[in-house]
Amino acid sequence: MSLNCEKYQALAKLLVQLRSDVSAGEFDKTQLRQRVADLQQLFQREIVPLATADSKELSYQTEISKQLRLLEIDITFFQGARQAATAKTRLQTMSDRLTTLIQYCHAILQQETPEVSED
Repeated sequence: MSLNCEKYQALAKLLVQLRSDVSAGEFDKTQLRQRVADLQQLFQREIVPLATADSKELSYQTEISKQLRLLEIDITFFQGARQAATAKTRLQTMSDRLTTLIQYCHAILQQETPEVSED
């Protein structure tokens, strides 16, 4: 398995865990913000430097970066929610965004590890 695949799998695993915690409501609001900041740092430090000539992967990286920034904004809105219904809506938005991020990681992984045909 290539180093790129390992990095994307690690990111996807953290995203899945965060989505699970968000869906279950098992987090502290300040801890949530820190976990997303850690995800952004991991992405910037470990994945962005993996230079690639593949324009699809670069497009996915751009989208992942954008979605991580939007996730941080979602957290800000969630923390400012005054009503339970609004907080619930914000949590669903975060969960949906995390699902999108996971799908991007899986798309890159499928691209990097195409099905091996047996001849």
